[in-house]
Amino acid sequence: MSDGETDFLPPIDLETLKRLLPHRYPMLMVDRIVDVTPDAGAVGIKGVTINEPFFQGHFPEMAVMPGVLIIEAMAQTAAAYTAYADKIDTDGKIVLFMGVDKAKFRRPVIPGDQLRIHVSVTQRRPPVWKYEGKAMVDGKVVAEAQFGAMLTEPK
Repeated sequence: MSDGETDFLPPIDLETLKRLLPHRYPMLMVDRIVDVTPDAGAVGIKGVTINEPFFQGHFPEMAVMPGVLIIEAMAQTAAAYTAYADKIDTDGKIVLFMGVDKAKFRRPVIPGDQLRIHVSVTQRRPPVWKYEGKAMVDGKVVAEAQFGAMLTEPK
């Protein structure tokens, strides 16, 4: 970094996400990742549409994105960011949740919202990482959590 400027890596597009993560529709919860800062964090983008399959049952009268899927979007953003920024080969591997702490939901996320998922690394001890996540819509926090994950091979 030079003169106080932050060095960003190029954004992570959908095709790159699919190389970094094993998730596929309907469980891929992030569309792209921007503001990728080495050793710091990144921002995942998720466009929330009425076409999401979970809206059929959650809830038919008032479509609300399930909080657990917002946390999943945080985890996917964190996993893809870490694999990309740390140049980790994820081929044949999977990232597993280890725990979620201090999860708070501030307001519903509804169709038409754009989730901006801010994640940052709080602890790095491969194969285990810990993160803080904050999901925002229109500049307002809608959810936040601390979580841990580990990289492993499927059995």
